[in-house]
Amino acid sequence: MANVLDPMDIKQIFSLYRDGLSNRKIASLLGISRNTVNQYISWLIASDYGADEIVKLTDSKLREIFPSRTTIRNDRFDALMRYFEQGKAARNHPGFTFLYHYEEYRQLVDNAYSYTQFMEHFHRKYARTAGSMKLEHLPGHEVFIDYAGTKMDIVDRDTGEIRKAEVFVAILPFSLFTYVEASWSQKREDLLHCMNNMMWFFGRVPKAVVSDNVKSAVTRSSKYEPDINRSLKDFARHYDCVINPTRAYSPQDKALVENAVQLTYQRIYYPLREMTFFSLEDLNTEIKKLLEHFNNMFFQRKEASRRELFQSIERECLKPLPAGTYQLRDYTRTKVQKIGYVYFSPDKSYYSVPYRFIGKSTQIHYTRDTVEVYHYHDRIAFHKRNSSKGCYNTDKDHLSSTHRQYLDWCPDYFKKQAAVLGHNVLACVSELFTESDYPETAYKRAMGIIQLSKSYGKERLDSACHRAIYAKAVSYNRIKNILENNLDKVTPEDQNVKESHIPVHENIRGASNYQ
Repeated sequence: MANVLDPMDIKQIFSLYRDGLSNRKIASLLGISRNTVNQYISWLIASDYGADEIVKLTDSKLREIFPSRTTIRNDRFDALMRYFEQGKAARNHPGFTFLYHYEEYRQLVDNAYSYTQFMEHFHRKYARTAGSMKLEHLPGHEVFIDYAGTKMDIVDRDTGEIRKAEVFVAILPFSLFTYVEASWSQKREDLLHCMNNMMWFFGRVPKAVVSDNVKSAVTRSSKYEPDINRSLKDFARHYDCVINPTRAYSPQDKALVENAVQLTYQRIYYPLREMTFFSLEDLNTEIKKLLEHFNNMFFQRKEASRRELFQSIERECLKPLPAGTYQLRDYTRTKVQKIGYVYFSPDKSYYSVPYRFIGKSTQIHYTRDTVEVYHYHDRIAFHKRNSSKGCYNTDKDHLSSTHRQYLDWCPDYFKKQAAVLGHNVLACVSELFTESDYPETAYKRAMGIIQLSKSYGKERLDSACHRAIYAKAVSYNRIKNILENNLDKVTPEDQNVKESHIPVHENIRGASNYQ
């Protein structure tokens, strides 16, 4: 196969040939094979152009007349190309190896190429050069996050058991300002905890958080539209930023944080290699010390440290932090019970909702400190979370007027109601609570006495209570009987005057007739 020559080399061959040099001398001066020079001189002689004309031609025209590559037309090469074409689909099959196919190729043909030539021809036929793009990063635009592949050891002080801790790494790509923290896992709770601390470490918020397709961040991976975890969406809403996962199996999309992980191995892992840690807090304390030094290291090319670049340029481009840290939000569904409460299964407790939603299906959004109840995306109840098991947490505004009044029931409440009706009614109600060791047992009787005023009026009720007190028979039934039999209209003092039940008559003999 002839060598591939540049158009400039071809022109030099023809220029030296025009000057009268031999083919051997031309090959020696230019460092080109004599056979190649002979081939090009023979093409020149066979063409319609002279050497002076060839030298003045453009490169593209020269390539048309004298091709820069040759086509091999022989059975050996053709057999190799046919084998490549037949086995092209096999390259995508798991377990594919070139050595296996080379051995197969050797058995199929008589005059096989060597393995080196086999690979050379393959890569010429299927040239595949993967380009790399230099990404320009704007200050404050995004932060890259990732977990280091190597975990760190933490020893249980009591049992000696070694636990593995994950290492979270985040970097602002413009200033390369870096944050590192150890956590027990890559689960959603630990990831969001590290991201919370990351935001407050920077003191500001970027426009986007670029993560990989870890399960705690992405529910369903996709090259074009990944499904972001709902908790991360809440996190992004809280900090007014967006979550932007990279493409699956594309580490080049976050090359800076991959490099930051490598630097973490050098600047943090290695100095801690001989230290033993007994708690996650101790490990993070040492990481913070080394991270401080790492961010203060001087860049020779940029003539500044990561911290200086962050403070002087990038920090002002970031957005301000919200009022508080994000709290992990979880969800559960439940139906409003007849009593106007929803059952909160994580704590096995109950929370009130407005009584008009009784029987409706709701969704509970809860954090470590709060419990929110939603009906069709509208929040209908908000409570401070009470971790006590089996308790009822009530907002009085959620209750109907009847139920709200019931919550106010107490001895003083009934006494205030009775005082309006008369001092005798108040005396009767007070005596009910005095005689009862458990005040709740007197609530209904007191309410019954007070309700009698609606049927008989407060004057008659007060009179009836006066008669009941006089007779030392204070009870709901006694007072009700007095009112029904109109006995409240007769005072107890008048009733005590003894009168004969026999009417006066002239035929009735007196007591003197019996002496």
